Amino acid sequence: MKLNVYVTLKPGVLDPQGKAIHHALGSLGFQGVEDVRQGKLIQLDVADSTSDADIDSMCRQLLANTVIENYRVEKA
Repeated sequence: MKLNVYVTLKPGVLDPQGKAIHHALGSLGFQGVEDVRQGKLIQLDVADSTSDADIDSMCRQLLANTVIENYRVEKA
């Protein structure tokens, strides 16, 4: 089973990479971009028998820092 795990910073957590991207877009002449939040996509291929609890444990223990990040899992 193929999964996409999207990891993003929680609201209120400073995002220096997002700010740098926002600044660069403005420097390139792109208008109307009001904010940028940068995240990551992790693609997993797991056995069909992998439980939702195991997937959640993977995310909480390794893939996301749940103190400052949210994550979302979608089947690809």
